[in-house]
Amino acid sequence: MRKNNSKSTQIYGRHPVVDTIKNNISVEKIYFQQGIRGDFEKEIRHLTKAYRIPVQIVPKERLDMLASGRNHQSIIAVLSFLKYYKIEDVLPGIYERSEMPLILLLDGITDVRNMGAIARSAEVLGAHALVVPSKNSAQINDIAMKTSAGALSNIPVCRESSLIHAAKYLQESGLSLMSSDLQGDKMISEVDFTQPTALVIGSEEKGVNRELLKMSNQRFIIPQSGQTDSLNVSVATGIILYEISRQRRSV
Repeated sequence: MRKNNSKSTQIYGRHPVVDTIKNNISVEKIYFQQGIRGDFEKEIRHLTKAYRIPVQIVPKERLDMLASGRNHQSIIAVLSFLKYYKIEDVLPGIYERSEMPLILLLDGITDVRNMGAIARSAEVLGAHALVVPSKNSAQINDIAMKTSAGALSNIPVCRESSLIHAAKYLQESGLSLMSSDLQGDKMISEVDFTQPTALVIGSEEKGVNRELLKMSNQRFIIPQSGQTDSLNVSVATGIILYEISRQRRSV
């Protein structure tokens, strides 16, 4: 069964949800009932892992509320506002078009407005794709779509189960991993962004996670002269993307 409201479309019921996933319809999130075990649970875990769909385990009462009393059969799928891609399907096309890759990896960006604003700057300033983790990332909902001013419909968003694996794939494909880090050893203007680039942006609270920082080919900082602790993450990303665009236009 399908339920529509102003914010999302929900699919509920075991067979409808499974069919939705298998038909490769983009799903934002699965709500699964706490305590359910057996073959159906194993099938859902297998499918959501294969299709990189986040699963949230919730009490039956939460599902009852979301389904407005309809028979949800222990599962609800929330459909996405956009189609998600896999980075390994996006990157080859960039090289085939003889373009210089610029991929953004968004690590821990959980605010939907920041997600939308980052997407807007990324699309305007020439990024080819956004890579987001399937967990601990902002839901791309109507607010994110509105904040992006349409950009989220025009730039591929790749949802990956692991940013670490995505970063390794990008490095193995010839991209340099560049991380914005308050402890960076170079100013942004000193970094060569004219090469194939995977730009890592971390959250304002935690920054880029340690493993991604260790993997990075370069860690850089945006110089600041004021006393405010740090820039808003979407503003900082816009500054970085402008510098990348400036360098590439001058080549």
